[in-house]
Amino acid sequence: MKHLLRVLTLGCLIVSIPAWAEATKIDIKEFMYGPKDLTIAVGTTVTWVNDDQTVHTVVETHKLFHSPALDTNDQFSYQFNTPGTFEYFCALHPQMIGKITVSGAQ
Repeated sequence: MKHLLRVLTLGCLIVSIPAWAEATKIDIKEFMYGPKDLTIAVGTTVTWVNDDQTVHTVVETHKLFHSPALDTNDQFSYQFNTPGTFEYFCALHPQMIGKITVSGAQ
């Protein structure tokens, strides 16, 4: 059964978090995105973090999103609000590729 709200209790403070408010991290390391292929729900925010000693970018093949140059420890985030498959690559190192599949279910 899917829950519409997640409840986080912090002492006597209760915070409701919508189920669609997910976040996920992709590491950029050793000239690879990890994980390379990812499946997420609509509404998920993906954050790429450059753990490499080389500058990289994150560019969706149809230019839906495009990060600036990411130096070591820099990050770039994008929220996926539409179902579909989104392939991306590093503009500086085109052999670096990844794919995000966004399901319509929340």
